[in-house]
Amino acid sequence: MAKKVLITGAAGFLGSHLCDRFVKEDFDVIGMDNLITGDMKNIEHLLPLPNFSFYHHDVSKYIYVSGELDYILHFASPASPIDYLKIPIQTLKVGSLGTHNCLGLALAKKARILVASTSEVYGDPLVHPQTEEYWGNVNPVGPRGVYDEAKRFQEAITMAYHTFHNVETRIVRIFNTYGPRMRLNDGRALPAFIGQALRGEDLTVFGDGSQTRSFCYVEDLVEGIYKLLMSNYSEPVNIGNPDEISLKDFAEEIIKLTGTTQKIIYKELPKDDPKQRQPDISKAKELLNWQPKVNRTTGLKITYDYFKNLSKEELYKLPKEFESKK
Repeated sequence: MAKKVLITGAAGFLGSHLCDRFVKEDFDVIGMDNLITGDMKNIEHLLPLPNFSFYHHDVSKYIYVSGELDYILHFASPASPIDYLKIPIQTLKVGSLGTHNCLGLALAKKARILVASTSEVYGDPLVHPQTEEYWGNVNPVGPRGVYDEAKRFQEAITMAYHTFHNVETRIVRIFNTYGPRMRLNDGRALPAFIGQALRGEDLTVFGDGSQTRSFCYVEDLVEGIYKLLMSNYSEPVNIGNPDEISLKDFAEEIIKLTGTTQKIIYKELPKDDPKQRQPDISKAKELLNWQPKVNRTTGLKITYDYFKNLSKEELYKLPKEFESKK
């Protein structure tokens, strides 16, 4: 009998790729999303399949799943600055109430749960590269605090359920990831740069561009998540690509890739924006036998091919406006 997995945030960028992977592995996949930042077009190809079902639901409210459940992957959360600055309360709720509900479901169903944490738990790091043992440098009341602290709480309550209720838990700390199905105007560097290039706009770099990021292709990330879920390790694990690059150099890479004649312009660095971001993936290598395989040149070409085939409407689409203030 096929194993059953619940994936929250299923219509989002990462969630939809995870749905693809688990469908491919012959799981019965239940996708769940309230579509506040997700998009049904990311999973519409899965809807006709007999081993995929979708529920439009907010995981910050009580979750019901009938029958047995083997695994839960909790990926429901706004993940871009544009989103969580506009919907700070929902961001905090999905990281706290949503995670609590998922953990309660895991306890009731005796399911193994993997929660999606983030490199943002390290804040603007004073240690480089970032290891799992680093506790971070986070401003809890700054503009990014609603996301950073939601994820830090998420890790804490996950470990509490593991130690107090003996729930099988896994925690993945995700570093910058890219690939098809990213939202073009979500405020993150890669889709922002490509979108600006495709629209014939100058590429906006914040600060002097010396801040660094490390970009992991989504296929590699999904493989790392899958291996972590199937492992016996309950502490947090970094999954990302340690190939570090400055945002100025990255913008120049995008200019070369897209062939745009636009130039780079510089704007003021947002408050608490991390200056360095690079994962130490020693644990993932040792425990999971995992490391990224797709280099940035290859991954960027695939991603650019996806974006340049978007419709004009999608290319110029503004970020979502959110109605709910709850």
